Amino acid sequence: MMDVDSESTATSLDENTENFCENPTRDTIAEGLMGLIKPTVDQLDERVRATRVSQLELKQCIDGLAEELKKVSEAQQHTVDLEIYLKKLINAKQRVSVLSNILQSAQDRLNKIHMSIDKDTVKRTVLLSNPV
Repeated sequence: MMDVDSESTATSLDENTENFCENPTRDTIAEGLMGLIKPTVDQLDERVRATRVSQLELKQCIDGLAEELKKVSEAQQHTVDLEIYLKKLINAKQRVSVLSNILQSAQDRLNKIHMSIDKDTVKRTVLLSNPV
């Protein structure tokens, strides 16, 4: 004979499953919990979807920005090429300025010579017209 303490009171899994499905209180509690949890899960699922869409849009923006930065980088390389021409243009401008200064100095000297010739011509004319 078995002791009362050694008798098994455990029921099988199948018995508990049957009791769970047939228990209206448990069904009501499960439906209530599902009613509380489902909107949160649906909201979380929607936010995850929105986050994924945002990440995709962000990726597209980053790709577009990378493309623009690549264009700017390429444009800067062309600017470097233009910089060489700019330096050449500045050098040419400096040479033109130097030549302009030389020409201005030559023009000033020519004007002085012209004035000197005019003075000498006037003196000679005066001397020739007034015999002494």
